[in-house]
Amino acid sequence: MSALPQFPQPREAPGLRSVASMRARFRDGKAVLLERFRESRATALASTRLTKALTRHVDSHLTELWEHAAMPPGATLVAVGGYGRAELFPYSDVDVLVLLPAGQALEADVADAADADPLRASVERFLHACWDIGLEIGSSVRTVQECVEQARRDVTVQTAMLESRFLCGSRRVYTSFRQATEAVMDPKAFLRAKVLEMRQRHVKYEDTPYSLEPNCKESPGGLRDLQLVIWVARAAGLGRNWTELAAKGLITPFEVGQLHKHEGTLKLVRARLHLIAGRREDRLVFDLQTAVAESFGYKATKGQRSSEVLMHRYYWAAKAVTQLNQILMLNIEERINGSEEAPMRPIDAHFLDRGGMLEVAHDGLYSEQPHAIMRTFLVYQQTPGIKGLSARTLRALYNARNLMDAGFRRDPANRAVFMQILREPQGITHALRLLNETSVLGRYLWVFRRIVGRMQHDLFHVYTVDQHIIMVVRNVRRFFIPEHAHEYPFCSQLASQWDEPWLLYVAALFHDVAKGRGGDHSQLGTVEARRFCRDHGVSREDTALIEFLVLHHLTMSRIAQKEDLSDVEVIQAFARLVGTPKRLTALYLLTVADIRGTSPKVWNAWKGKLLEDLYRLTLRALGGAKPNLDAEIESRKQEARQLLALHSALPGTEEELWKTLDVSYFARHDAADIAWHARSLWRHLDTTGPVVRARPSSVGDGLQVLVYSPDCPDLFARICGYFDSAGFSIQDAKIHTSRAGYALDTFQVISTRFEPGDPAAYRDLISLVETQAVLALSSRGPLPEPGRGRVSRRVRSFPVTPRVTLNPDERAQRWLLSISASDRSGLLYAIARVLARHKINLHLAKVSTLGERVEDTFLVDGPALQHARTQLDVESELLDAVTPA
Repeated sequence: MSALPQFPQPREAPGLRSVASMRARFRDGKAVLLERFRESRATALASTRLTKALTRHVDSHLTELWEHAAMPPGATLVAVGGYGRAELFPYSDVDVLVLLPAGQALEADVADAADADPLRASVERFLHACWDIGLEIGSSVRTVQECVEQARRDVTVQTAMLESRFLCGSRRVYTSFRQATEAVMDPKAFLRAKVLEMRQRHVKYEDTPYSLEPNCKESPGGLRDLQLVIWVARAAGLGRNWTELAAKGLITPFEVGQLHKHEGTLKLVRARLHLIAGRREDRLVFDLQTAVAESFGYKATKGQRSSEVLMHRYYWAAKAVTQLNQILMLNIEERINGSEEAPMRPIDAHFLDRGGMLEVAHDGLYSEQPHAIMRTFLVYQQTPGIKGLSARTLRALYNARNLMDAGFRRDPANRAVFMQILREPQGITHALRLLNETSVLGRYLWVFRRIVGRMQHDLFHVYTVDQHIIMVVRNVRRFFIPEHAHEYPFCSQLASQWDEPWLLYVAALFHDVAKGRGGDHSQLGTVEARRFCRDHGVSREDTALIEFLVLHHLTMSRIAQKEDLSDVEVIQAFARLVGTPKRLTALYLLTVADIRGTSPKVWNAWKGKLLEDLYRLTLRALGGAKPNLDAEIESRKQEARQLLALHSALPGTEEELWKTLDVSYFARHDAADIAWHARSLWRHLDTTGPVVRARPSSVGDGLQVLVYSPDCPDLFARICGYFDSAGFSIQDAKIHTSRAGYALDTFQVISTRFEPGDPAAYRDLISLVETQAVLALSSRGPLPEPGRGRVSRRVRSFPVTPRVTLNPDERAQRWLLSISASDRSGLLYAIARVLARHKINLHLAKVSTLGERVEDTFLVDGPALQHARTQLDVESELLDAVTPA
């Protein structure tokens, strides 16, 4: 093994130099240290040596400036904060406290003084000199008494003073300062304040160590969580570092090793991040993740980006820090509050109830009886009043991880307990989440361990794979809980008829378990699910259902969002695939739970309607109902007539319009839409200009917009151009041309201007759309050039390779155009403009936005698509149109 790099100090010439000379010396010395670190191997030891070397470099220059400033006798320079810990990262602030002798306090802020007295002049001279040589210094100037008064009022000041370090000046004054500030410390009050502060900080940073762009210092599982442990321990006199805490029995030697390991990883990430950014940057933002990953030596592979490898390592470290922080804080809290000997209620021979927390009967329980590891979570589920695991139990689990080996995974008793956890009537989500947080789930299901902390940079997943899976299980579980029936009424209705929810939980656990391996994760996950079922004694019939769900967990969503649900063949083919109503219901419930668990932005009411429509149509086909389009259309017409009568429309209002419409129109629209169209257009059938009508969408938020106009090749492009310029996003489009040559198009749109639940906003928005759209569509000038709309930082960092495919449909009469690209404003207009230029007719548009990626499908025809050469031109121009600038 090659020797790790050392960071010797730049040689300092004795005596004071000019400011310019000191600035150059400081800058060059720091540059040497940073360059050596840049060229070194990415190890925790290298980052530790760098922070220590930077600290010594700053120490020497501050000491020299202090001596030059001719500070009065008794004045003292103290390092505080991270500088006080001797942990200076490349672009950290340098925080110092100037301690003045008693009776020599400055009466006003140094910066406010115009006529400086000798004391003030010395302080100003010192601070100005610091800035002059390039030290970004944060300073405070106080007497010892002022420090005491500030510490009593402000816990942040108390924290900074805990980490103080003497630099130069009077050691006697510094000693009195330490004694005075320690005397005012109240460990219980300090603990309470810091715990509240930690909770607020965690909420601010998304309350998860798995944030997409985590702050390696402040996020849950970041360096601040480790510093917090040391702060409260120092305040209580329990130790100043991990070794001293171990000596007091607060942590085990194994935990000391783990703390050093994961703290080293976080420090290394932070140091590399500062170096790459060239500034104080503690957030692993998308723009920097790849560069930081490459500085670690990580390379992209076929299955993973280099940034995903880096984030996987970071998330593992952050998860471990979260666990260790929880264990140590609970331990310290018990020690400070004297609750270690609190009475406990026995639950059984192995577990106790310690004030609502599950406590192991003794520290050696798991080593003596490894079966008790899995039983911990079953007891947690089954015991009323238990809110979580105690510090002692968490520590025992953390230290028992090496017991969970291949033999543990194969043990029939453990397998039986795990299946019992899944079959319990309540507490499944909490138990699985706790199993994952304590790393037991990944050690029991070894395949699950591979996806813990694995991020997918695909523009629509906002959770790591393990988080997403637990979220999907939670969503499925909610379908079976009456208290959540208002969230998904139809799903809850279907779930109430399902007697074995655990089958869906297993499918949810395995649906994405093969992510990140390369290849089709659905097929690979099916193999893993089959192995799990075999090992856990699942019946052949139940195994077949679970395999089907894992293999096809994306199928229903794809068909609902990309295919024409009015096409009988589409429904029949899907019905043949699912085979039975039971499989259909299970797949529907899993699909809804999966989409909802991907990102809060991916699901919307329109997608919900598409899935429900597909479910109902397929269920009817599975029930033996032979497709009878004529009967279905006649039924819709009859229902539409009834709706027209309810709106006081005259008999026969609909007939003139309906005579101009063919079967496909009635197949694609429901009775409510058909009635609305007739009511809106009966007076405008021979219009020479566009007619636009809008109403609140019957599906979720947004508007349903009807456009009726003499048809022309660029009409769809003009409509898209208007919606884009007006700030609307098209969710769905149904395009129809009547026998009379009129376009009758219906759009589902949403707008950021719309405030759901505000009737006035609805009315104003409808009026605006009906007026402005007519003006925009009446223009006959050339279509304006599409803008290259701005893309988000995430899209810039993880671009989607644009794809355009054009294939004939099953009847070879029309073409299916599929487009996948990064989302941006104006994208649909750019696509429509290409279609208009080639006089391609649009019959159906399925617009699907997955986070920041679009998956659009169009049903088209036109002469340009009948020749290979012009077809190639269309595809090439579409690729140019959807590629970001």
